[in-house]
Amino acid sequence: MPADHDQRLTIEPGGDGIPGGLPLYRTEYGCAFLGDSLELLARIPTGSVNVVFTSPPYALHFKKEYGNARKDEYVSWFLPFAEQIFRVLRDDGSFVLNIGGSYKEGTPTRSLYHFHLLIALVEEVGFHLAQECFWYNPAKMPMPAEWVTVRRIRIRDSVEYVWWLSKTPWPKATNLSVLKQYSPDMIRLNRNGVKSTVRPSGHVIRASFDKIAAGGSIPPNVTASEFFKEQLAESMLKFGNNSSNDAYTKRCKELGLKVHPARFPTALPEFFLKLLTNEGDIVIDPFAGSNTTGVVAEGLQRRWIAIERVPEYLEASRVRFEQSGSSEDSLRVAAQSSLF
Repeated sequence: MPADHDQRLTIEPGGDGIPGGLPLYRTEYGCAFLGDSLELLARIPTGSVNVVFTSPPYALHFKKEYGNARKDEYVSWFLPFAEQIFRVLRDDGSFVLNIGGSYKEGTPTRSLYHFHLLIALVEEVGFHLAQECFWYNPAKMPMPAEWVTVRRIRIRDSVEYVWWLSKTPWPKATNLSVLKQYSPDMIRLNRNGVKSTVRPSGHVIRASFDKIAAGGSIPPNVTASEFFKEQLAESMLKFGNNSSNDAYTKRCKELGLKVHPARFPTALPEFFLKLLTNEGDIVIDPFAGSNTTGVVAEGLQRRWIAIERVPEYLEASRVRFEQSGSSEDSLRVAAQSSLF
């Protein structure tokens, strides 16, 4: 039975998360559900979630085994999910959507499907675009090979979009939680001092520009892995994703489990969960895959719900929690109780 959409959230660590649902497994802070995310989202109380962080299957012209909608159907396919996401978010909540671009089939020109989706999310569902962010992945394959490596008429696509959307214009956020180390230039300015001036662009540089009391510099809206930071300009976000030998992959291979083929790095949800949530807040990933969002939320002591429809992927995601020892009875199937 669907949850009462007016009830308030009363969630405790170790609960089962979705009214009437039985998780495949649970941990100290969250639980993972096997099933249709549209159906399960509909059971979650209105205004009960702080952040939805997810990366749904992209609209690629070649079909993936985990499922992906066609470009011309993508917006209509995704909007029902978006409407439920909008409903379950608190008024100060955020929806962070990682989505990649793609080429049109048969031609070396780019599809606009993800831009059409963004416009629909704002103009039809009612989201606000808090900020557009970009994930730089230098390990991304040079695709499509026909245009990049065979004919060599296009360059490698290494950036994916991360739309930070909010239910109102004022989502909960603080960049003090994601400050970066000050650059050597900023340390020099602080040591030597800055004179007030006006740049040719019209920007006013005040004497206080050299202060470093905040404890770090405000990060840019482009994210990338620290491994590649020396290769990039300061304005680039850097998260590499060459994870063929990470702990999750190794353990899946040892146990003969199916490895999810399209995972984002832990640094991506970590950045946004630190920016947008506090300990004890609730995070949902309705397209969980290998449950990267869940394991990051667990480490940050955020309560989380993961939903995935492919049994092999969700079963394999259990191994992410082995080292932390947080999953009850070595990640056994949990007994049913109530989280909401």
